[in-house]
Amino acid sequence: MAKNKAVRGAAVVNQRSIPWMLVAGVTVVAVFAAVIFGYAYSRWSDQAATREAQAAAEKATEAFKPSPQNPDPSKTIPGVVTADYKGQQHVKPDQRVAYDKNPPYGGPHDGVWADCTGVVYPQPVRTENMVHSLEHGAVWIAYNPDKVDEAALDRLKVRAEGKPYTMLSPYPGLDKPISLQSWGHQLKVDSADDPRIDQFITALRLNNNGVYPEVGGSCQAYPGAFDTNNPPKFDATPPGPDAIPMDGKGANAATGEMGQ
Repeated sequence: MAKNKAVRGAAVVNQRSIPWMLVAGVTVVAVFAAVIFGYAYSRWSDQAATREAQAAAEKATEAFKPSPQNPDPSKTIPGVVTADYKGQQHVKPDQRVAYDKNPPYGGPHDGVWADCTGVVYPQPVRTENMVHSLEHGAVWIAYNPDKVDEAALDRLKVRAEGKPYTMLSPYPGLDKPISLQSWGHQLKVDSADDPRIDQFITALRLNNNGVYPEVGGSCQAYPGAFDTNNPPKFDATPPGPDAIPMDGKGANAATGEMGQ
């Protein structure tokens, strides 16, 4: 009998010695890790699907590549609007332009171009700098941050990030979720899945068939003139009476890069 009591006593001691706090801590860590892993896997899966969709879209846009026989394939894309603008009209960093389109896709612009080497700008950038990049053959993808969710933004980033002569930025107050600009051309769409986005980019980015004024213009930020990480800020207020009009009166005629 004494022996049985000793065995039961040892069992009770062993039961009491289980480190329940440690077990609980390990469980919490495991659950937290599982949640983090699940989220990361979901994001990776979504991004992989986006890349696959983009590859398929690029294959589908083969017919929109410009050629001497078809210098401006964008003319066959429904919804594309065009306008003729005189190039090489530069304004100073403290001047505004009274643009007639929103977002603008041509006209007088800052003497310094925005970095368009596949940059995804997290904040809106001064319009006058962005328009100059269009003059060099870039495509500017603008989006309304209030109308484009994170998943749609990821699909837009795939089209811009690391792609030469391309830039992406939010544009507050945009009347459509997404707007694409190249010099003298614009397309507004409601969805990041719209196939016309890739058609527009294929047809107009670095289209050297006389579509934009400065063939060979750089997209690299001009050293000391444009800070890609801290670019000039977007001004949402209406231009004042001293703004440069679209005919360029008051602008400086450029004789070279940056108006020099």
